[in-house]
Amino acid sequence: MEKYTLDELKDELIGKTGTPERDQYEFELKLELLGETIKNTRKERNLTQEQLGALIGVQKAQISKLERSARNVTLDTVLKIFKALNAKVNLKIELQYPSL
Repeated sequence: MEKYTLDELKDELIGKTGTPERDQYEFELKLELLGETIKNTRKERNLTQEQLGALIGVQKAQISKLERSARNVTLDTVLKIFKALNAKVNLKIELQYPSL
């Protein structure tokens, strides 16, 4: 039986790094992690979804939706959430240039 690394499996099943399919997968994974981070941090701060929503001026349903998947969230909302959670946010931007 052959052994494969996780990266080899992702390359085979999703696509190599840099392909549109792989980029979409990585993007969606990051959004899931963002939602999970919001949820975990909220719980660490002993806040309910309703309480966090009240702190930033949104309904409990929106917090619930963000925690499940942060797909349609604005950067402004993310910053408000982490400010309300008293959490430091680091933003990393990498510019990618098309090959010439």
